[in-house]
Amino acid sequence: MNIRKPRSLALAAVALIAGGAALTVGPATAAQAKAQPTGDFAVTVNGTTYNPAQGKDVKLKDLAVTGKIAVRGIHVRFDLDPSTLGVYDYTLTGAPDPQRMVTEPTVIFASKVPVLAPAQIGTVSLSSLEVKDDDATVILKAAGGKMKFQAKDFAQGGIFQQEPEFGANVEIMHTLGPKLFYFTNQFTGKINFGDGIDPVTQAQSSTGYHQMLLGKDSPQVATKLYQDGSVTRWSVASGGRLGGVLGEDAIELSQGATNCTSKCQAQNQIHGSLPVPPLPTDPTPLPVPATN
Repeated sequence: MNIRKPRSLALAAVALIAGGAALTVGPATAAQAKAQPTGDFAVTVNGTTYNPAQGKDVKLKDLAVTGKIAVRGIHVRFDLDPSTLGVYDYTLTGAPDPQRMVTEPTVIFASKVPVLAPAQIGTVSLSSLEVKDDDATVILKAAGGKMKFQAKDFAQGGIFQQEPEFGANVEIMHTLGPKLFYFTNQFTGKINFGDGIDPVTQAQSSTGYHQMLLGKDSPQVATKLYQDGSVTRWSVASGGRLGGVLGEDAIELSQGATNCTSKCQAQNQIHGSLPVPPLPTDPTPLPVPATN
């Protein structure tokens, strides 16, 4: 599975491969060379923060974990909770960047939580962690399977995905942050999320500039079970994934992902080459039941 850089950053998909020694720090090889990183992830596990120098990486493997795992970048930050295998407070920081969509820390997803029985979770360990520049990959091992998280520290693009491997479908619930809502895009007929605030150019404000905040859930081998203005629920096949795409990539006229669960080929990937419709105008939030 791959996650994508925003189209303005060349849009080549970068594979994140977890594993390695118990703790390894090493330089990038020629085969791993890429464009200058725009972000810088630091990951805190059991009170120790791992933030390797530019071009180097840190790898952990088979580690007992206590408490949440904190992932902090220049553009993105969130927590992983081993007790639920969920993601919490996935936030865009609003750090200065031509691609930014907010000007202050904004919670995009309050949570992304799988629905699992206590017996499926059991005692959770860190199967592997890899941190390098603006890439982070975390695999948590539970009693009944694994949950893999991949993240990019970018202001927008295909910058997050969550992959369950439990031998059967897993339901995952997405809950948006308090300032965001799901809506039907008037130009594509598809579901997006955002805050409805129009963009501000750098010419209009040298400090308050931002692009329009737009995103979409990005499923592969997953079926939507429920949708309202703040929540989606998905049934994700083992080896499938539920990703998140932000910015122009979220509204491009794609056909969606194929039913690929391993060793996906290039034709299963989109590299920002598709037409982009106009920005939504005054998007209307989908209804939210009173019980939400």
